[in-house]
Amino acid sequence: MPEITKTIKSAWFSEKEYLQQFKQLIKRKDLELQQKFDPHTSVDNLLKEKSDFIDELLSSTWLHFLGDYADNLCLIAVGGYGRRELFPHSDIDIVIVLDHNNISVYQEMLTNFSTFLWDIGLKPGQSVRTVEECVTAAINDQTVMTSLMENRLITGNAALYQKLRNGITPDKIWPSDQFFAVKMWEQLLRHAKYHDTAYNLEPNIKDGLGGLRDLQVITWVFKRHYNSETLRELIKYGFLPESEYNQLFAALHVLWRIRYALHLLTNSCEDRLIFDYQRDLARQFGFSKDNQQYNEDVEQFMQFYFKTILELQHLNEMLLQLFQERFVVTETNKETESLDDRFVIINSYLEAKDEQIFERQPLALFEIFLILQKNTELKGIRATTIRLIRKSLHLIDDNFRQNKTANHLFVEIFRQPNGLTTQLRRMNRYGVLSAYLSSFANIVARMQYDLFHIYTVDEHTLFVIRNLRRFALEKHWDELPFCSEIFVLINKPEILYISALFHDIAKGLNGDHSTLGEDIVRDFCRQHGFSTQDIKLITWLVRNHLVMSMTAQRMDISDPDVIQKFAQKVGSIEYLNHLYLLTVADIRATNPGLWNAWKDSLLKELYKATRSTLRRELQNPLTQNDRIQENKKEAEDELRKLGFTEAALEKVWQHVNDDYFLRYSTDEIVWQASAIASTDDNDLPVVILRPQTRRGNAEVFVYAKNVETLFSISTATLDQLGLSILDARIMTTNDDYVLDSFNTFQVLEYSGQPVSEEYRITHICNTLRNNLLHQQVKDHINIHRLSRQAKYFPIPTDVQFQADLQNNQTILELISTDRPGLLSQVGQVFNNQGINLHSARITTIGSRVEDMFYITDLHLQPLTDPSKQELLREELTFVLDENMPDRVTLNM
Repeated sequence: MPEITKTIKSAWFSEKEYLQQFKQLIKRKDLELQQKFDPHTSVDNLLKEKSDFIDELLSSTWLHFLGDYADNLCLIAVGGYGRRELFPHSDIDIVIVLDHNNISVYQEMLTNFSTFLWDIGLKPGQSVRTVEECVTAAINDQTVMTSLMENRLITGNAALYQKLRNGITPDKIWPSDQFFAVKMWEQLLRHAKYHDTAYNLEPNIKDGLGGLRDLQVITWVFKRHYNSETLRELIKYGFLPESEYNQLFAALHVLWRIRYALHLLTNSCEDRLIFDYQRDLARQFGFSKDNQQYNEDVEQFMQFYFKTILELQHLNEMLLQLFQERFVVTETNKETESLDDRFVIINSYLEAKDEQIFERQPLALFEIFLILQKNTELKGIRATTIRLIRKSLHLIDDNFRQNKTANHLFVEIFRQPNGLTTQLRRMNRYGVLSAYLSSFANIVARMQYDLFHIYTVDEHTLFVIRNLRRFALEKHWDELPFCSEIFVLINKPEILYISALFHDIAKGLNGDHSTLGEDIVRDFCRQHGFSTQDIKLITWLVRNHLVMSMTAQRMDISDPDVIQKFAQKVGSIEYLNHLYLLTVADIRATNPGLWNAWKDSLLKELYKATRSTLRRELQNPLTQNDRIQENKKEAEDELRKLGFTEAALEKVWQHVNDDYFLRYSTDEIVWQASAIASTDDNDLPVVILRPQTRRGNAEVFVYAKNVETLFSISTATLDQLGLSILDARIMTTNDDYVLDSFNTFQVLEYSGQPVSEEYRITHICNTLRNNLLHQQVKDHINIHRLSRQAKYFPIPTDVQFQADLQNNQTILELISTDRPGLLSQVGQVFNNQGINLHSARITTIGSRVEDMFYITDLHLQPLTDPSKQELLREELTFVLDENMPDRVTLNM
């Protein structure tokens, strides 16, 4: 047999180690391409070189195994391979086209051909069909049609190949308008999978919004209609000017370079920019430098990525709308209506009457969005006008920003009853928000590596406003009816929306973003003519937007003093209403997985207690003694209904002090008393669990002899059982007994679901009781796993002390990265240091721990000695930072 190709010799197939020979050839080529790769240089030639190499390999293999039949059939590249866009680990998709449906003639040859390809490691995606079968499959499945559109003959029968091409033209199957419609629906579903935002912390570079797939949709639709070979013909047909075409391909080549690097880094067909790889990619692309701030390299790289896909997202939206206008809306079915002297309505879309409209009337850059809000039947803005808006952004200069009419129009957008979220998203996509608010430009595409936000700051901000809007809409009242009821009391919803717009505006600046944001929003409000009272409320909300969530999650809200201080901070029911709604909307916009019944209940409880305090007026607060006596009386009444005598009550409560009735609710006291009453010393420890409390969580109650290891063993056991500990209260009785209550959610991928199954409840109680009896926790696989984000972006442990003068205790505030066994490790350190733990507030936000421990020394005195505080801080820091599992060490 003659030489098949320049690289591959025909004699290779007869050699003893021929499989190894081909494997080595592929390995050498991959290494050669890897060495040629430069993150700062286009990979276009590398993609084509890889495709050409595979062409050569497949052609030689085809000729060898098909022999005399090689020209009867044809071998076609489809998909990305058909486009000559083979990344290091791209799928190699091929179609073998038969000349007739009697495959048995070629069965053995094709089997050997396919087996050989798999044996040498190519693993192609392959189908074998006649032309008629290909056409039928394409008719029935548009994804097959899409793949076949990107066809290229590798080798074989050219006439058969042309027959296939002729059989799938738009005049025969899938005319361009139908194909356009189905690709639009497909894109809508794909975008919904990524929450309709491109700004996810771990974006998919291929399928996410603004990713490579969005550009491919443009290519497929355009090619289907015009039978074009390249996207450069977008210029020819008037869809893009040269400058925008260059922007499109500059963005494409950035994504290509990142994807190429990602494939090499992971040694797989990985298209997700997950945390594991972001830092390495940031270094490859030149974002690492000496003396940088923590995560600065990753943040800059990801901001670079997000701004790239934002450009592609703009062009995708504009081009697809232009296609809609050309392919679907023809002159015969075009409905045109003049709106005013500036805009015309064409098939429910707004279009500027001429290209100088914004030059003559710059304020129309705001008015167009107001028109959309006031005319809800309008679907959007026509593509040519979107382009015109983007070209006119330079008109939003300092004179525009100082223009009182422009200021009024901007605020009016927030006062409209419809379309606020939609129009703000448009204004952000088109660059209008950033042009008008320079401070907003700072947060566009800015990541937040705090282990709980999953969106960029600008996207998070718009989600907060969306959540607030949903409180106002009747169709969403079933989501959070309590919030919707309170929203009705808000006289000026625009105050909430403006506060939300600015609440994180100073993220990324040096300093406290809340106080810096307060200054920024004050300047905004003064410029935009808000009243003194409104400015006071808006600035207060921006400065204090975190106060309510921190109070609810980190303080004991059953303590009247905590409620009293929070009420003093808030000052009025009006401020409380605004802060509560902003807090709920903010938490729900950080990460869909963070909001749960526990947080809902805590915030609602804090709101109601504070409202009650404010209604009684701050001058007449409920005293601590009043609260104790009220709780004790309610508990006595309930227990007497259950048959408790005076003697029984005295026996149950003989070990507890008044503080017990302050820190536990009536239903908790009754439940615990019932367990204690039926217990004697031989039964200890007692462990019981009730699956549903008023806060929507399960509660575990432990009644045991006081031992130093009680907290560490209990927390280690519950953690190992896959439970997330939300709150811990420890109380030592007068006779050295301990009441130890853990409120928990069962953790299934941090889903926040409560414990419910009977067998699960029994298993938890038996396991915890057994471990407390034997004073050890057996080694088992821990369900709780360190998240990947925490692994690659850990929070350095920080320990602070403050005095709790009222309770004669010390408050230890711990910030760290959540991980398996953290509370148990903290408990062991307390034991080592002779620390008495009285209570704990456990706050886990994503993978960030913000816990509060109320402690004393063994003599029940606060920890005031600075040297003892430093020893405790050093041991906690060492234990938590040095022993974190799977931690990635960062060289900063």
